[in-house]
Amino acid sequence: MKITGYRTLSSRHEWHRAVGDINGHITDAVTDVPILLIDTDEGITGVGMGSHSDIARLFPAIEGEDPRSVSVLFDRMLAQVFKSGHAGATYGGIATIDAALWDIKAKAAGEPLWRLLGGRDRFIPAYASGLDIALDDGQLEAFYSEFADRGYVAGKLKGGFDPDADLRRLRIIDGVFRRNTSKPGLMLDANESWQVKQAVRYIGTLEEQIDLLWVEEPLRRWDAVGHARLSNAVRAAVATGENLTGVEQFRPLFDAGAPDVVQAGAVWGVTHLLRLATVAASRDLPVSPVGYNANPAVAHAMSAIPNHLTTEVQGVRFATGINVDHQFTDGGIVLSDAPGAGITIDVDAITAAASTADWSDPAGPHVRPERAGLRLVLDGVER
Repeated sequence: MKITGYRTLSSRHEWHRAVGDINGHITDAVTDVPILLIDTDEGITGVGMGSHSDIARLFPAIEGEDPRSVSVLFDRMLAQVFKSGHAGATYGGIATIDAALWDIKAKAAGEPLWRLLGGRDRFIPAYASGLDIALDDGQLEAFYSEFADRGYVAGKLKGGFDPDADLRRLRIIDGVFRRNTSKPGLMLDANESWQVKQAVRYIGTLEEQIDLLWVEEPLRRWDAVGHARLSNAVRAAVATGENLTGVEQFRPLFDAGAPDVVQAGAVWGVTHLLRLATVAASRDLPVSPVGYNANPAVAHAMSAIPNHLTTEVQGVRFATGINVDHQFTDGGIVLSDAPGAGITIDVDAITAAASTADWSDPAGPHVRPERAGLRLVLDGVER
């Protein structure tokens, strides 16, 4: 089997709610969902989701190769961009190709990807995440109630600006999930908006009244020493890593004794997650993927690793023309039992719903405020 070519297209995901975090939000959000189709000479097409970054520059590393050699092809793509480096958006392109190759490999074997990777159970524990900083209290309760109806017992709030507001909203989530458990899992995601002492004060204020399972991205992603200091100062676990591209970028955090929960962006792909999980397991650390909806294939990898903790799910519906044969029930994800990753694409439907907006919206969550990490008081008012 040989790789013969590729096609790219983008779907349009209408979230039917505002999405964002402390760094900004998009009202009534519509986002682009990049899709990659890789063709082979045996008629098997692989589907990848995540990013179109540098696909044309990366493709020569795999063209004409056997797509089933996924791990080696991953390293060939890294070598292809050796001089300029693979960090950032380029790693997203590598990961999207990687997901499509794993899809081909599983389809060729006639097995679902989770079984090909060595998984035993197609159920994946998960938690709900609303990207919810712009939702009012009623909308917040409605979002998490849909997940509670599906048996979920844990949720993650976007916050970090006003502890009184976060406490009130965490209690709303707690109340919703108490229909399923007496001790819901509550997480708070600050999206790199604090420095160490701000984080200690803020988390300490919350922990006087509520139990947090973890606090996510409290500091800048590269602050290994700061994460270790923070972990020693609060009860909650410290979770970070979703924006690190490549296992080698985790080395300083591991060497410093942080984080407590190793996170990986789903957008960085299957092979990245498998390799990172192995390194984390050598340190007895759990792994938790972030942003499952951006690249659902990564959930299959979680079936095959022993230190998977839980996976972030941001919605139970996908973009137009993207059909994902996964179910959201019993507090998790039930993976497809069909060959491949369980993702099929309706090109006609996607063409009919051309995207008009994306995450590059200047008011959106990818723009860091100038005063992030420099607020003097914790009352939600910028001074």
